[in-house]
Amino acid sequence: MRIGLISDTHITKRGQLWPQVFDAFDGVDAILHAGDLWSLQLVDELEEIAPVQVVRGNGDMGLEHEHLHDRYTVEVNGARIAMIHDFPSPAYRPADVVLQRAEQRFPDAAPDVIVYGHTHIEEIHRLGDLLCVNPGSPTLPHNKSLRLGTIGFLNVNDGEVSAELWQLTDAGAEALG
Repeated sequence: MRIGLISDTHITKRGQLWPQVFDAFDGVDAILHAGDLWSLQLVDELEEIAPVQVVRGNGDMGLEHEHLHDRYTVEVNGARIAMIHDFPSPAYRPADVVLQRAEQRFPDAAPDVIVYGHTHIEEIHRLGDLLCVNPGSPTLPHNKSLRLGTIGFLNVNDGEVSAELWQLTDAGAEALG
């Protein structure tokens, strides 16, 4: 199963998300949006590609939708995937702090993967058995001005999960090395 990952789109009007995102997500089995979408119209646009689940970001207060959650977990092909908007980056926090936060945020069952956003910085980190993935932002990468940014993908097969980050380009999208 291939899952498209996106976060921090900050879209206020229909049709503002880069077409490269829709092209790159063509054929995915599901899409997870890690918050700060700002407009529920984007959920409908992404739903035309694949089923979508979204977690509420700090910019999504007051929005209500059946696919919008404060935090979200799903079991996919033997892997437990969790999603939350604001989560500590393993690049800037000690591993024990990140793992403790994962346990606090998802106390019912330890996830194999946590997808998060908020920082607009794309990253993949493995902390023991936990894979942490932030797809960055397709529209405001690294909190800079409007420009082509990043998205991500999860590949899940028989409980094994791998993650990819992709850079949007004028020509489409390409995997980051």
